[in-house]
Amino acid sequence: MTNLIPATLIRRYKRFLADVRLADGREITVHCPNTGSMKNCLETGGQVLLSASDNPNRKYRYTWEYTLTRRGHFIGINTTSANRVVREAIETGIISELQGYPDVQPEVRYGTENSRIDFLLSGSDRPACFVEVKSVTLLESPIRSGVGFFPDAVSTRGSKHLRELEAVVANGNRGVLVYCVQHSGIRRVRPADHVDPVYGAHLRQALAAGVEVIAYKARFDGQGMRLARSVPFELNGEAGNQVP
Repeated sequence: MTNLIPATLIRRYKRFLADVRLADGREITVHCPNTGSMKNCLETGGQVLLSASDNPNRKYRYTWEYTLTRRGHFIGINTTSANRVVREAIETGIISELQGYPDVQPEVRYGTENSRIDFLLSGSDRPACFVEVKSVTLLESPIRSGVGFFPDAVSTRGSKHLRELEAVVANGNRGVLVYCVQHSGIRRVRPADHVDPVYGAHLRQALAAGVEVIAYKARFDGQGMRLARSVPFELNGEAGNQVP
C-alpha cells in the first residue's frame, strides 16, 4: 500500500464511518473497515492514515487504514488487512507452523454453523489445515506491559469460529487460530476474559480439544505492513498452547 494520506480524527460513528480533517482543512467522511469496538484505538485529534480509491461507484472514496497514537504506536485498524498479510506470510514462509501445504484457498465454506474459514491449506500428505485469522489491536494499561487482548468487544462470532475449529480437529484435520497483531506496542497476546469471558472459556475448551493457537506481529513501515515475527500467546499470564 502506497501514497497513504495523513488526516486528523474527528470522530468515529455508526461503526463503519469516521469524520476526519485533511491537511488542507477539509472535513470529510471516510469508511472505517472495523466492526469491533476499537477500544483504546480512538484518539480524537490524533493522526490517522487513509487510502484512496479510484472506484467511481464507491460512496466514500477514502478508507481509514492506520492510526498513529500519541505514544508513537502504529495501529492497523483495517481488519481485512490481517487476512492479506497472513496469506502473504504463509506463502513466503514467515509463518513456519503453516508450511508444507501447496494449496492455499481463501474463504471456503465449512462446518455446521454456516461459516467460512479464512484459509484452507491442503495438497500435501498431511491432514488439511483450517486457518482462522483474528486481528488484535487492544492494548490495555499499563501500556508498557505490551499485553494485547482479543476480543475488544463481546464476540459471539469468535466463539462460533472456535466451535467450528473444534469440530475440524475432531474430524482428524488441523484447526489453527492465528492472532494477527496489528499494534506496534503489543508484544504478547492473551484472551480478553475481562471483555468477553464466554469467548475466553470457549478458547480454553478449544485448546483442550487440540485447536492450535499462534500469534504473529506485523511490522509497519509508514506505507503498509507485513508480518515479521511470532509473539507469545498466553493464558492468564502463562504461555499457552502453541503449534509445535
